This record gives sequence, C-alpha cells and structure tokens, in this order.
Amino acid sequence: MMRPTVVAILMSVIFPMLALAQTTDELKNDERTPDDVLTYGMGYGQQRFSPLTRINRNNVKRLVPAWSYSMSDNRGQEAQPLLKDGILYLTDHEKTVALDALSGKAIWKSMIEYPPDTTRVVCCGIVNRGGALFDGKLYRTILDAHVIALDIKTGKEVWRTKSADPKDGYSMTVAPLVASGVVIAGVAGAEFGHRGYLEGLDPQTGKQLWRTYTIPAPGEPGAETWPGDAGSHGGGSTWITGSYDPDLDLVFWGTGNPAPWNPVNRKGDNLYTNSILAFQPKTGKVVWHYQMTPNDPFDYDGVNELVQAELTIDGTLRKVVMQANRNGFLYVLERATGKLLAANKFVKVNWAERIDLATGRPVWTEVTKAALEGKSVQVWPHLTGGKNWHPMSYSPISKLIYLNTTSFGWDYQPLPSEEVANLKPGQPHYGIKRPFVYIFDDPDGRGHLRALDPVTGRSKWAVPFKSPNFSGTLVTAGGLVFTGRLTGEFMAVDADTGKTLWEFQTSAGIVGQPITWERDGKQYVTITNGATGPYVMRSGDPNLANVPAGGSVWTFKLFEEYSGPQRATSGN
Repeated sequence: MMRPTVVAILMSVIFPMLALAQTTDELKNDERTPDDVLTYGMGYGQQRFSPLTRINRNNVKRLVPAWSYSMSDNRGQEAQPLLKDGILYLTDHEKTVALDALSGKAIWKSMIEYPPDTTRVVCCGIVNRGGALFDGKLYRTILDAHVIALDIKTGKEVWRTKSADPKDGYSMTVAPLVASGVVIAGVAGAEFGHRGYLEGLDPQTGKQLWRTYTIPAPGEPGAETWPGDAGSHGGGSTWITGSYDPDLDLVFWGTGNPAPWNPVNRKGDNLYTNSILAFQPKTGKVVWHYQMTPNDPFDYDGVNELVQAELTIDGTLRKVVMQANRNGFLYVLERATGKLLAANKFVKVNWAERIDLATGRPVWTEVTKAALEGKSVQVWPHLTGGKNWHPMSYSPISKLIYLNTTSFGWDYQPLPSEEVANLKPGQPHYGIKRPFVYIFDDPDGRGHLRALDPVTGRSKWAVPFKSPNFSGTLVTAGGLVFTGRLTGEFMAVDADTGKTLWEFQTSAGIVGQPITWERDGKQYVTITNGATGPYVMRSGDPNLANVPAGGSVWTFKLFEEYSGPQRATSGN
C-alpha cells in the first residue's frame, strides 16, 4: 500500500504557479529546456548531454555542495532524479520523495509497503531506477510488479495496476517511459525464469492498452528458435528504459538474457532475448528487431540504454541508435530500419572474433563454441559486462561517447544438463556453478572511464581506476564529464582529455545517474550516492572494504554563487 507521510501543506498553497506537468510537447523538448529534467536520459534521445556552460572546465574547481538529503536507506540509489518547476522528484525501492530543488527541503514523501517475501525474486539489487512525469503525475514501478501513478502536488496515489505476480519470477525496477501519450514499462526476472514483456498503460487510469512478450508463443515468429517449452520460462527481461524518436514514432528498447544462463536445454537463437526492439508506442507492434548475442550462455543481457544521435558514416549523415552492450561490442544501427552500421569491441573480448556486418551475427571463438557444448571456459568480459547498465552519455559537440567500463573476466562453469532440466518459474535460473570467480589482468585497473568514437569503438582517452565505476555519466557543453566512483568520489573530468578537474568525497559509494539543471540563471549538478549491487557485494574488492552504506541525494553549485550555511536534511 502507498501512503503519503509528509504533506504538511498542500503544494497548491506553497507553489500556486506550479504547472500540471507535463504535456507531450514538453517531453519532446526536454533536452532543449535545461531548467527542467522531465525524462529519463535528459531527453527522449537519452544523450545525457546538457547545453549549459555556466559550470565549465575553467571554474568547476569551485563547485561545492548546496545541500544533501538523506534517503534513509542502505540499499543502492540508482534512480535518475527528475525536475519540474523547481521541484526534484526521486525514487528508491521503498519511497518517492519531492524536494525543493534549491534547498533540499522535503515537500512530500510517499512510502511503499510490500507483501512478505517480495524481495525473494529480486536478482541483483533491491533498487528502483526512477520515474516518469506526465500530465501532473509521476509514474513509477515497484518491486512487487505493480505500476503506480502519484499526484505530483501531494504524493497521493492516483492509480495502481498489477502487472504480474512475483511468485512467477517477476519484479519491476525500471523507470517507465511516456511516449505518444502511453506509459510504457518493462519487467525484471530472467534469473527466475519468467517470460519477459513490455506493456503500455493508459496514463489516466492505468488500464493496460497492450502487452508485447519478448519470448514468442508457439506458432508465433521466432518460436522456432526455442526447443520444446523452453520459451515458456525463457527470460528476456526489459528492466532498463528505452528511448523514443517522436518523428518516427518508434520506441527502442533492449531485452535481456535468456533463462537459464546454461544453454544446454535451449538450443537456438532464442529470440527475442539480447535484442533491440523498435516498436510503435500506441500498439506495442514491433517494427524491427536486432539480436546482439544469439543463444547467450554468458548473461550478457541486452537491456543497456539506447542513445540516439546523428553520425556521419561513410560520408553519409545517418540517424542512428547506439548501444554499448555488456558483451563488449558497441553497436550502431539505423533508427528507421534497424540496419547494422557498425559494431566494434570497446573492451577486451574473447567470446567473439567480430560482428559480421552483412549478417549482423557474431563470429564465435572457440571459447563460445566450447561453452555451448557444456565445457568450462574463461570468458572476457565478465558477466557484469564490458559496460554494465549504468548509462553512458554522448556529446554532439565532440561526437564522442563517455562511459564507464570494466576490465575483468570470469570462469564459466556449467552444471550438468540433469541439474538444469525441469526448472520452474520463480526458481533461480542460472545453471552454472556459483559464486562466480572474478579474473583481473590488472588489480589496479579494474575499470576505466573512456571517451569512445562510436563508429570505430576506439578510445580517444581512457582513465584507469583501482575499482570499476558503476555510475552513469553526464557530459556538458562546458567541456565536462561528470561521474561517480564506488569509493564515493563525485568527479568532473575534462571531456577532451579525461583529466580530473574536480572531485568531492561524498558519504558513500556512487551508482547513480547525474543530472544538471539551471534555476534563476544559476547551474546546479545533482547526484545520488549509496552503492550496492553484485560487484559491491561479491567481488571481494579490497578498495571497498571501508566504504560506508547509506543513500543520499547531493546537489552542487559554484562557490561564488553560494549564500547561507550548508545544510543537510534528513529523510526520516
């Protein structure tokens, strides 16, 4: 049940000029209105680029905290904040908060109460990745596979729709996407043998308008790529938000790994797992698809963010969608058709030699061939991915991608087929020996912050870190890239060179998504901290041994604009 806990004075009294956010046109123009952040990715194209220049490479060293607000939660804080009319909206797995963006003062807080055992089928982090704003409501998902709508003025629940049942392996952590007036959400749960899907909901009532499964039913196109009834619990999660092209009226969304990881009982390509789907937002009808990792044995997933850009390729300007996949390849596809234009390695990869541009398929190495035969192998990158889910950014000025990558592999050890057979939804669907072993070439360079050419995959620069970064990146016209470290530093580097220009030690590790915005002619940068996740919990990284837990949201501004004492507010 959702219950508002802080509504001391109605928002309509405190902020009489508050607009009923947001219209379809406002969402389309989000990337061009830096005083608001209305969409996941700071624009439908998810470039996470800001045209703001007041904070730049020349003055970023004067950046100081403006305020900090405690989320009163030791779980990971992965959500991207949203901003409308000076109000910051933020989610975690158990609450939604509205904060005054200039002071950090709480306006309202709505808590979530879960049925017992809800978290039993949450694989890799009890988290939430954010909300969506539209027509005076904030839409979000919750762990027990519901989508809810809150009134942004009060935090009161407007509607709640049950999407699936956790006992069948489903959970929801995704930030919804509002496209063409439809609320679109996806599910997590491949590690518990669900059948993945996307669905569209009516923003006023929560009524389901359509559902598109990522695993085809018997007789549907693609069903022949699943033997027997393997597709009934085949995975294909959709737990990272897609991007939207309003001109084409197409949504681009990544799908996750097949289940179980061990492919012994699911021979074939296993469509539409590890794929990019382009679909119509009003109907859910798939227009094109592209599969990155057919018959994936390594949990390489395919849900990573899909960034839109215009790139010159072979002398022709192309409207593209890009993904830095966990499998270590950077893919560039034509938005309208799904034609593969480029696919290059951006980290150490040994499971495939290359991607054949004519067929779009990977050319497997002996490593993958052996794994598909049930043999143990050493694989690069690790199942965590050459890049995990934490979003990259793209600058239309430099024409470069900025992202955090990992630098380690793992030992893949499949279980015998008889131990993998007859798994049921709601049971763990791994089929390999655990815990997983991390293999490091360089313990002092477990990850890098990189600037990549999206067409070639080559790094213009790469900065090593003793522990990998699992934070999103933000790039600005001021020549800065912002990101965070698992050891708690929030930092800004020069977008041209990678040189660290500023960093601030926050109170916990960072796995959040930075945003920047302006108010009254001043620029601010906001980030959450508080880190959990598979690497933090299971890697044994000695650099993280003394990093405290506990999540907060931090907002920074230039010292020369600073007035009044620093203040910290509690989420209690």
